[in-house]
Amino acid sequence: MIALRVTHQFSNLVREIRKKYVGKGPEHITTRFMGPWVACEMKGNLTSVERFAIRSEEGRRIVRELRTSFIKELYNDADIRTQVEQLVHAKLVTIFCDYDIDLDTAFTVYVFDRPLGLDDQE
Repeated sequence: MIALRVTHQFSNLVREIRKKYVGKGPEHITTRFMGPWVACEMKGNLTSVERFAIRSEEGRRIVRELRTSFIKELYNDADIRTQVEQLVHAKLVTIFCDYDIDLDTAFTVYVFDRPLGLDDQE
């Protein structure tokens, strides 16, 4: 039950961070815990300006690059890192992220310094 609560809290925190700093939070987030990793799949991310920009190939490239590099940079902010680390009681080591324009789906893997003990139970 604790894992389910933390999963929900983690998803909400990710949504709040993206909404505050990117301008729009994802419409749907699926979060999974696996040892020291937290994987978040986020659907429905594009802002209306980004939807306009991706009508060209150059716009698609720019939106993808901006989203992936901006999210990586965002988690270098000490306040954001602290919020994430306090939620799972572990140090954030790095993140990996990618974005699929066609599917409007982002995927971010958060890597912590130890297993979190919150692995999903099937």
